[in-house]
Amino acid sequence: MSTDRPTAGDYRPILLDEFHPEDARTLAELRSDPSIEFSDLRDLLRAEFAALVNPPELSETPESDRWVHYPWRRAVIALPGAELLRAVRLDRNRNTLTRADQRTLGELTIGVVGQSVGHAVGYTLALEGICGGLRLADFDTIELTNLNRVPGTVFDIGVNKAVVTARRIAELDPYLPVEVFDAGITVDNVDEFLSGLSVVVEECDSLDIKLVTREAARRHRLPLLMQSNDRGLLDVERFDLEPDRLPFHGLLGEISAADLRGLSTRDKAPHVIRILDGRNLSRTLAASMVEIGESLNSWPQLGADVMLGGASVATAVRRIGLGLKLPSGRTRVDLEQALDEIAEPAPAEDLVWPQESAENPLPESGAAAILACAQRAPSGGNAQPWTLGLADGVVTISLAPERSPLLDIGCRGSALSVGAALYNARSAAAALGLLGDSDLGSTGPGHLTATLRLGSGSDPVLAADHQALLARHTNRGAGTAAPIPAGTLEALAAIAAAAGGGLRWAADREAIDRLALLLAESDRARYLTPRLHEEMFAELRWPGDDPRTGLDLRTLELAADELAKLEIGRRADVMESVRSWRGGITLGDSIRDRVRTASAVVAVTFPAPIPEDAAELVAYARAGEAMQRVWIGAQRQGLAVQPVSPTFLYARRPGELHTVSPEFADTLTSLQDRFLDVLGVPEHETVAVVLRLGYAAEVTVRSRRLPIPNADTSG
Repeated sequence: MSTDRPTAGDYRPILLDEFHPEDARTLAELRSDPSIEFSDLRDLLRAEFAALVNPPELSETPESDRWVHYPWRRAVIALPGAELLRAVRLDRNRNTLTRADQRTLGELTIGVVGQSVGHAVGYTLALEGICGGLRLADFDTIELTNLNRVPGTVFDIGVNKAVVTARRIAELDPYLPVEVFDAGITVDNVDEFLSGLSVVVEECDSLDIKLVTREAARRHRLPLLMQSNDRGLLDVERFDLEPDRLPFHGLLGEISAADLRGLSTRDKAPHVIRILDGRNLSRTLAASMVEIGESLNSWPQLGADVMLGGASVATAVRRIGLGLKLPSGRTRVDLEQALDEIAEPAPAEDLVWPQESAENPLPESGAAAILACAQRAPSGGNAQPWTLGLADGVVTISLAPERSPLLDIGCRGSALSVGAALYNARSAAAALGLLGDSDLGSTGPGHLTATLRLGSGSDPVLAADHQALLARHTNRGAGTAAPIPAGTLEALAAIAAAAGGGLRWAADREAIDRLALLLAESDRARYLTPRLHEEMFAELRWPGDDPRTGLDLRTLELAADELAKLEIGRRADVMESVRSWRGGITLGDSIRDRVRTASAVVAVTFPAPIPEDAAELVAYARAGEAMQRVWIGAQRQGLAVQPVSPTFLYARRPGELHTVSPEFADTLTSLQDRFLDVLGVPEHETVAVVLRLGYAAEVTVRSRRLPIPNADTSG
């Protein structure tokens, strides 16, 4: 191979394999020329690749490395193979463009006619890596007057415009195939130029060639794009979808390229004005057209407008390549207009909580006090999934299935809350000397009623819990992770056993950490399942919302950074994208970090009932007493308590998780098995609730409740 000085037409980099004998001889010749500079970037770029988060698997080996000779630069650079080079260079495209998107777009071959705006278009396509090949056409050479908008240099003056574009692209990605038509487009070569293209971009000055290109694009059924600098005008002509569509959106009628041949510039002017939409030209361009040939050589173009053209065309190419919506038509990306409309940003919406009236004091006597205590029972999302009633001396607590979320499979969690409310009512009645018989009954799925007949009895054990039940609350604040004194968890287990339940726990750091990670993965599934995500954020109460149901945002005890993340996490469109990328590992960070500050994680259990049997909901309701007694027992020991029940908690039969989250059902099933294994829950027990126990600062806000029904009326 000759190492003679390059000609103005050289634009292809020469790829050399040092292990190939002929290429090795060529490299030796180049090294012998002192005017040629050698550099080796392979170690540097491999180090960049090694630093990537979630790098792709590469099929190439170091044998794919190449020495790249740039004749016009008098330089030779050693680079890794194409896969590694593009993986590193395009990594920051993710996830605006996913790797799958990038592979799809890498199948495109784009043709660009004209190399002023076309230079910006071609380079931007290569810059984003959204094509697998480029074909560039222009007959003209770079002049100094072009360098106000073409990002070349004085070294490019006299060089063909398409060659200048190709060289710049080669210095960005030497592996990208680029073909140059340095004679431009003509009637004779237009079909050769368009053959095999995916999209054609037309940016030439000649009206004749504009029509020639469109007529050929119709024959080849290719989409055609054109960007006219003035006010960011972008034209899209989908000849691939509408092969009978007239060129220029029919603005020139049935006129053909043959009809334009021989016409003078003056005769072509009306057609140009129609294409450019003369009524909407910018004031400066419209006025300048009057001066062309008098005080101006040609129409004005600014470099910024040309760069914008490259951006808008590249965006359109992405849409076409990815099969996104992009019909024929035209639009404007008018920066001047956008700047004319500049305005102050909307002020940040700081969370300003209105002054709230204090809750009415709880009644201290009679049936009203019993109902008020029942209403203080805990429930998932503070949904209060019950209706309270009083008639003929009987308090009724009926399950309200319409308040049961998707997560509450079979209304099992709601039944637990009904049972907790019944225990509260019995405790209050015992303290007030109004205790009578109580009962739980179910006629089938979704139906459960608890009753308490008011009498004149008491029970010192029940009565002793009354004030503690009224003071019971959730504390979601970060804990200290300090160990719980010996015997405390055993004492809580004894309390659960006395109520017919059991207690399983993890108190060593390793087990707590394992549970934290499992709960985090469970929360990720909740965020990324559309309906669960919707229900989760529907539970939250923001400033101005009615705080009597749902979770007052303040009760989450979130730090400023967590609130900022919540603003992103609440957006369904964001979660849809994260789900499509199979991402979202950090979505469980909040629950993971909270659980890691726990002193113990406990599960209140009870004997496993037959799934969907009429007695199942009754069994869950009876477990409500065990939950309440363990909860207040922990608070009496100075422990903060937070339910951290996972997404899979109430799934008891194969297939139930598919109704909750079809996409994550298998994942949740696996998480459930591992979760129960860490806690040591045997098969004959069912988990009623999972609680995080620890030592934390006192809460600043407590959840409120709906008003109780009038205790003096019946019905």
